[in-house]
Amino acid sequence: MGERINKRSAGSKYESYACEFLEKNKVTIIYRNFRSRFGEIDIIGTKDGFLIFFEVKYRSSDKYGTAIEAVGPKKRQVISMVSDYFRICFKQYMNLEIRYDVIAIQKDKLYWIKNAFPYSGKGF
Repeated sequence: MGERINKRSAGSKYESYACEFLEKNKVTIIYRNFRSRFGEIDIIGTKDGFLIFFEVKYRSSDKYGTAIEAVGPKKRQVISMVSDYFRICFKQYMNLEIRYDVIAIQKDKLYWIKNAFPYSGKGF
């Protein structure tokens, strides 16, 4: 149980770091850790007419792959489905273009991968 708390604490730390970085880059953060019955999205923000869903991944080494590789097909589908639910709940964002970005933190470097993957949900 202690390991889960440590992972959650570390995840929160890196999400906060990502939020600071995004805000410095003119992203308006509108939600953190949005949860639905389908899953969770780490950060949701807007910039330049886009509604952006961010997945934050941290890796201290390449031993188990890079941070960007950790966002596989299953995770992409979950994020896509949760993004549908978010837009149903918050209709004021329905007219914005959608983008799925990844904030990959590899060791001590942060990478912002814009348009990291296409929508892969079932639609609504």
